[in-house]
Amino acid sequence: MGTSEALLDAATLRNWAHTAVSDLITHIDEINRLNVFPVADSDTGANMLFTMRSALAEANAGAGADGGTGCVARVAAALSSGALNGARGNSGVILSQILRGIADVTAAAAAEAGGELRHMDAAILGAGLQRAVELVIASMGGDEVPGTIVSVLRAAADAIEKCADDGLASAITAAGDAAVVALEKTPEQLAVLADAGAVDAGGRGLLVLLDALRCTIGGQAPARTVYELSPRAPEPDAPAARPGPQFEVMYRLDGCDTAAAHLLRNRLEELGESVALAQAAAEESARIDSYSVHVHTDDAGAAVEAGLAAGRLSRIVISALSSGAAGRPAGGWTRERAVLAVVDGDGAAELFSAEGACVLQPDPAANISAHQLVRAVVDTGAAQVMVLPNGYVAAEELVAGCTAAIGWGIDVVPIPTGSMVQGLAALAVHEPERQAVDDGFTMARAAGASRHGSVRIATGSALTWAGRCQPGDGLGIAGDEVLIVAGDAAGAAIGLLDLLLASGGDLVTVLIGAGIEDEAGAGAVGDVLQKHVHDNHPGTELMTYRTGHRGDVLLIGVE
Repeated sequence: MGTSEALLDAATLRNWAHTAVSDLITHIDEINRLNVFPVADSDTGANMLFTMRSALAEANAGAGADGGTGCVARVAAALSSGALNGARGNSGVILSQILRGIADVTAAAAAEAGGELRHMDAAILGAGLQRAVELVIASMGGDEVPGTIVSVLRAAADAIEKCADDGLASAITAAGDAAVVALEKTPEQLAVLADAGAVDAGGRGLLVLLDALRCTIGGQAPARTVYELSPRAPEPDAPAARPGPQFEVMYRLDGCDTAAAHLLRNRLEELGESVALAQAAAEESARIDSYSVHVHTDDAGAAVEAGLAAGRLSRIVISALSSGAAGRPAGGWTRERAVLAVVDGDGAAELFSAEGACVLQPDPAANISAHQLVRAVVDTGAAQVMVLPNGYVAAEELVAGCTAAIGWGIDVVPIPTGSMVQGLAALAVHEPERQAVDDGFTMARAAGASRHGSVRIATGSALTWAGRCQPGDGLGIAGDEVLIVAGDAAGAAIGLLDLLLASGGDLVTVLIGAGIEDEAGAGAVGDVLQKHVHDNHPGTELMTYRTGHRGDVLLIGVE
């Protein structure tokens, strides 16, 4: 390899994944139009995009967590894990296995190198794609169908291996050229493609990924033909097409051994078609027993029940299959809109979840990063996401995370909530049926109209705006200033409530944190505040929740 040639190291592999996401967005309509096999539901491009987004989010989160690993095998493993966890549709499952093939081979190379691999060369990349061919075929039950993405993948892998001695850039160029030849032969190999006058949609998506790699390594992507449908005339007396299954069912399956997986595959093949069981890579778990499961079937309930008999299910997605993918939001999302709330405390997570929000909890040792936020936005499965930071995301991380998600095609609307009580006020007026901009404005207005403060326990002696405090005193805080000093938390809360209710209010919400150590203590504080509001602020309702958040012992909001 020449010393001037670009290396496929950890940072470059992440850059490739980012370029792949961007290029899939550019080509999503073209790939979707080509989608006629195995079901003409026009979502192959969207499913590959969603899966690649999830892979990139996992790789970025890993880099953010450890300061940026220099081992390309670790990045490959993160891409594989993220793709498996976020796989959407048949094409997403296949993409997850392509990334797993690269992860498996780089992991083996890293082990041979003493535990860390700084970069992969053409030989390692070619071996990874050959491993991917094996995994894709295995995930589909061991039968290769000529004229699909597997044919294109095999041609690319063979080309890289033949040109490995010419260097990485030359081998990647040869892979793309071989993929084009194989792609344009797919209508000759698969009758349904010939009838539609289309090349294979998954193979076209793979070519996008190969071209993104060529651009990442060499700095320039090749110009490619835009592939369109050109259906041939139907033959006289041709039989009518058989109606396909009604539903696409996908789920994550854990705790499933090899024998149970075999039984599950047999059962799913009885129930439908396009069955795929994609297994997690060895590095992702101490037990090799996690699968992404996919099937097209008329009996979605039976497909889920079969999975329950084999292991533990999560991330269950059931979508309607029909012409134009009716029943599934545009872009391959599982729903149109979601709310993502950043919350602290298990009780808060339960509270916001019960109100219909997806939740992201900060790590006790660190704040929410932009990478974590992007991953959580992707995991909502929604095309539009309203984000409630609730005071747990720094402004620069919130802007960076939302900007990245918007750049990847997700419509993200951050709502300015500085506390979980403001988040609850915003969530109460959320209406998914409204336009996103209208919904976001209404939620922001509700959050802004919620007067809020908190109660903290003093840890030392200090002079505040409300006088001197001593250790153990309750401090009533609003607008970052101490306005009340009292002997305990309940006393500070009473004083703060009176200030917040000075201009009126219909509803008071009190969130009780981990600083109130037990249920008895929480109940006592709640009783004291309930009596005070009843006696001194008639007509105002008070609601208390034990959220278990850290920091301030009480969060108080008035609407």
